[in-house]
Amino acid sequence: MGTLPKNPIEAQGMLIKAFYEKFGKDALSIIKDVCKKQGRSLGLKIKNKLQNNKLSTVATAFSKSYNPNDIKIVELSDEKFQIQGNRCPFGLENTSRELCEAVMEIDAEYFRTAVNENIQLKIIKTVAAGDEYCDTIYNFKNK
Repeated sequence: MGTLPKNPIEAQGMLIKAFYEKFGKDALSIIKDVCKKQGRSLGLKIKNKLQNNKLSTVATAFSKSYNPNDIKIVELSDEKFQIQGNRCPFGLENTSRELCEAVMEIDAEYFRTAVNENIQLKIIKTVAAGDEYCDTIYNFKNK
């Protein structure tokens, strides 16, 4: 049976990796589309729970879903949220940057939905591409 996932996110990651391994780059647009829908759904839920939709408020709520030992918040303001992680919750380590980018549509769409459609995600580093840690920035376009 192989390795069992520790949680639903790891199970989702196992499915995504298997799909990507079987279909390669042809799978990326499907993965991206489904992950974007998941992000929109999660973004709508958090937007309805929070008292405001400022980037700092949404980012604080977002950060609480992670083990504090796995992440480091580099910057948190209403203009910019930068977070670094030492492991991928989906288990995408050493797969590919393009797979990371497709799966990260979850988080990108989460922030676009919960904060503002002008939020952009920049992936500076990713463990999926073999980097030592992930480094991502969410900020407003044209800033």
